[in-house]
Amino acid sequence: MVKLTPELIQQALQYINPIRDRELDLRGYKIPVIENLGATLDQFDTIDLSDNDIRKLDGFPLLKRLKSVLLNNNRIVRISDQLGTCLPNLDTLILTGNMIQDLTDIDPLTSLPKLVSLSLMHCPVVTKPHYREYVAFKLPNLRLLDFRKIRQKEKEEAITLFKSKKGRELQREIVSKKGKTFVPGGALPKGTPQKGSAKKQPTGPSKDELWKIRQAISRATSLEEVERLNRMLQSGQFSLKESKKQKNGRAKRFEEAEEEEDEENEEMET
Repeated sequence: MVKLTPELIQQALQYINPIRDRELDLRGYKIPVIENLGATLDQFDTIDLSDNDIRKLDGFPLLKRLKSVLLNNNRIVRISDQLGTCLPNLDTLILTGNMIQDLTDIDPLTSLPKLVSLSLMHCPVVTKPHYREYVAFKLPNLRLLDFRKIRQKEKEEAITLFKSKKGRELQREIVSKKGKTFVPGGALPKGTPQKGSAKKQPTGPSKDELWKIRQAISRATSLEEVERLNRMLQSGQFSLKESKKQKNGRAKRFEEAEEEEDEENEEMET
């Protein structure tokens, strides 16, 4: 990720675009946060911030000249309520390929009085019921939504729908179903466990299990048993119960060890 510094802004590509607007190209730097745009000295009509890692649409200073902001393919989930105060003449906002989830997430755009073109294509919000009607109702000055003209008939139908009793109930339902989207730096949703609030579960063997393991190691009569105990320690599974076959094998090895010891003693006596 690259921080949006005044130096980066000064070094970025600047040009006159096909519609004769002065444009600043900040595409593809993986910028995580919008900041330091005061370094532009409000000399641009369009700023292209596409293909970055921006998660929240905020951080703009007062830029009276800025008319278009392009934010294709970022990770935006939240829009600042103060956007209209900072960008009073913004008329085009392209948010194609972001992560806007709920219809209420676009409500802050009502602070942009001159917004006439908006794109939310390939955002999850476009799959919500009554998406176009809701946007047309909330943003009455909008002319283009997702590069499609909003007809006067659509606007009238949206107003009729959301001003009716059914529409008011629908708006309450939309608000109540608003998803809980976490934004870095924001407050955690209610009910989210705080760090350190949950009791830590004890891990590893208990004192009793450790004592049993030590006893088992001290009684081990072969390398096979030692390896078995070692595997138990590594896996964290401390079942010390032996199968009948294991018990018989251990008893046999114990008898063989005793016989070898007796033979050694006899040889030493002779």
